[in-house]
Amino acid sequence: MTSLTLLPADVATWLARWALLPDGDLLTTRSSWVLPVRHQGAPAMLKVARIPDEEAGFRLLTWWNGQGAARVFASAPGVLLIERALGVGDLAQMAWSGEDDDACRILCDTAAQLHAPRSGPVPDLHPLEDWFQPLFQLAPAHAALVQAAEVARQLLAAPREVVPLHGDLHHENVLDFGSRGWLAIDPHGLLGDRCFDYANLFTNPDLSDPSRPLATLPGRLERRLEIVVTATGLAPDRLLRWIVAWTGLSAAWFIDDGDDAGAAIDLAINATARGLLDLGRDNSDR
Repeated sequence: MTSLTLLPADVATWLARWALLPDGDLLTTRSSWVLPVRHQGAPAMLKVARIPDEEAGFRLLTWWNGQGAARVFASAPGVLLIERALGVGDLAQMAWSGEDDDACRILCDTAAQLHAPRSGPVPDLHPLEDWFQPLFQLAPAHAALVQAAEVARQLLAAPREVVPLHGDLHHENVLDFGSRGWLAIDPHGLLGDRCFDYANLFTNPDLSDPSRPLATLPGRLERRLEIVVTATGLAPDRLLRWIVAWTGLSAAWFIDDGDDAGAAIDLAINATARGLLDLGRDNSDR
């Protein structure tokens, strides 16, 4: 367990203010500090933002009010205290163990809960168009990203079913909360076409562990496409187009970070999705 004396000052401040007890090791990410704590004797998680981009996700998690997502016990600008997942289930392990179909259905069910109508005004979120700027900026210098950027511009110009979006919905961001079921954590807090939120599941859990390929295996994208379309009612071609756009954006991030392995996964799935779109157009012309 991380010593109190070694905790960042911002984390220590909120421990004291909310009368929390550390209950595990501090996790430091690029965007936040995350610490398991005890809150009034119950397990919880304290999350303190390190960058301003996190705050939109914090606002969205609070707005969801525990429906499809972790419950928020307390919040302040840049800080959240949320319930802790204590279940033993793990969607990535399910996928790697031959239960990928079930893992995909759970992700779809979770997305449906998150996208359901809510009362009250929508919080201030990142417009989806802004989220795609890294792709548009890098595409002119990277031929592999050009088609993804073109498709993304077309989709963003004609959105459908605009809703608050998680923005990073995949196997490691939907956790087992025991009797409360599978719930989302760590949203980016975006606003845009609901179809976008399903694209990320097509690249995972490979992006978490490139040494254990699953999403890139032959036939896996096609099978996942069938499951998601059945669960959501989304048009297959439109979902494939969002997969092309999303994998282009994700690849752009990896390219900018110098992560060739991550970019290769995205671009492999991008190529498969584009191939299926070409096949679909050929069939419709006959």
